[in-house]
Amino acid sequence: MSEVSLKLAASLERTAAVVESFRLVILGASGDLTRRKLIPAVYHLFRRGLLPEKFSVIGFARRDWDDDEFRRHLRGAWPDEPKPDDFDSSSWEDFAGCLHYHRSEFGDSAGYRSLRQRIEQLAAGKDGPGNCMFYLATPPEFFPVIVEQLKQARLSGNVGKSGCWSRVIVEKPFGRDLATARQLNRQINSVFPEKQIYRIDHYLGKETVQNLLVLRYANIIFEPLWNQKYIDHVQIAVTETLGIEERGSYYEKSGATRDIVQNHLMHLLSLVAMEPPVSLDADAVRDEKVKVLKALRPIPYRCVPDYIVRGQYTAGAVGKQEVCGYRQERNVAEDSMVETFVALKVFIDNWRWSGVPFYLRTGKRLPARITEIGIHFKPVPQVLFNVISEAPMAPNMLALRIQPNEGISLQFQVKTPGSALNIKPFKMDFGYTAALGYELPDAYERLLLDVALGDSTLFARNDEVEAAWIFLAPLLEACAQHPDSGVAMYPAGSWGPVEADELLAADHRRWTMIKRPK
Repeated sequence: MSEVSLKLAASLERTAAVVESFRLVILGASGDLTRRKLIPAVYHLFRRGLLPEKFSVIGFARRDWDDDEFRRHLRGAWPDEPKPDDFDSSSWEDFAGCLHYHRSEFGDSAGYRSLRQRIEQLAAGKDGPGNCMFYLATPPEFFPVIVEQLKQARLSGNVGKSGCWSRVIVEKPFGRDLATARQLNRQINSVFPEKQIYRIDHYLGKETVQNLLVLRYANIIFEPLWNQKYIDHVQIAVTETLGIEERGSYYEKSGATRDIVQNHLMHLLSLVAMEPPVSLDADAVRDEKVKVLKALRPIPYRCVPDYIVRGQYTAGAVGKQEVCGYRQERNVAEDSMVETFVALKVFIDNWRWSGVPFYLRTGKRLPARITEIGIHFKPVPQVLFNVISEAPMAPNMLALRIQPNEGISLQFQVKTPGSALNIKPFKMDFGYTAALGYELPDAYERLLLDVALGDSTLFARNDEVEAAWIFLAPLLEACAQHPDSGVAMYPAGSWGPVEADELLAADHRRWTMIKRPK
């Protein structure tokens, strides 16, 4: 193991000591998520010594594989010549011995009974299956079926030996509207208590997102300014260069609002705007997030066009690559009005944020892959420096780069050298990789480790999911009633429809990104 990897392992070694032995069962293990994200994350935790000595992974899927075929499939997640810090054949051979495969249909009761037997064999010496984590890496329609089958096979709740636990991890999307989210909550809660349910959003596992609370509450210079008296507005952007990536059938039912706004952007918004929690206990943090979502100002039906812009990409070029439009993607209707871009203005009606607009933006086939939170402070008064010829000066801005080049940037004014009073904005920048000397762990590594530890701080609670839907459902309903006039076209490779720029221009503002390409 390299010196860099050893540094990272040493910084987390105390965590490994408290992780109990467990079995991770991935339902839907033949899918892309398992191969690209989950198994690499578990492998990196294993390689860094952060997993207990006795653990195993069981892939549960319909393909007719055995253990060896499953292991060969997962080995393909790495290139033929991977980076030494990312992979080595020796540790993979040790890790591969912990990988197992179980073939079954999701609705086959016999398959779950034999799964329990397989788990008990791997947990030899225990009275029952021991500690289990069930990762539902499947389409949402299978969630109720799977949790009911786990119940019938006596794999849910505290089972077997006293003190053992069973936890379920649920991937997004969690419902497609308020009614389906509530129904899904009821179905899963009928089998697993809320404290055993982990609704995962990989954005919350990113170091910069976690550092947001530290930035606010561990530095006295920021929290006194974190309110409507000093902050003019907040921008939160999640932009992607990719299209829908063979997910036409899914995206036709989802769109960008359900795919990104309902979860990723709502999570980031609530972390930026939340009040200080009474402790770092998981429920204390999540209580404050829910309060933010409940304080979102409802948007009247007649005002929806003034608060939201929906767009769809057409043919164009991203970088130097020519790409087709959304309607030419596989499994997409020729006349589809599904949005691939959303710009949204929201207000939080509480004392801290009264009158401060939050501008949210997400889109596919944009020029750069960037996730960033921009805190835009109010301009200085129109005296002294703001009356010189170069006025008005650019206000201060604090930017949190969540991906890529994770870090924090602060823009402030300085006088350039010389006899004349020339003032220009400059940026003071902190980058995690440059400062620490190693790449940050993948978000799934942190989140899977948190589930093993029983820490639900970075996972959505049922009332948080429902609060987000309560706000967004009327918007979706209004947009659905006027689909023909509600989607603006933009060429792939642009920053979205011009209507999104006009949304901010109407408020005398503009979109800003610290790392925005020229």
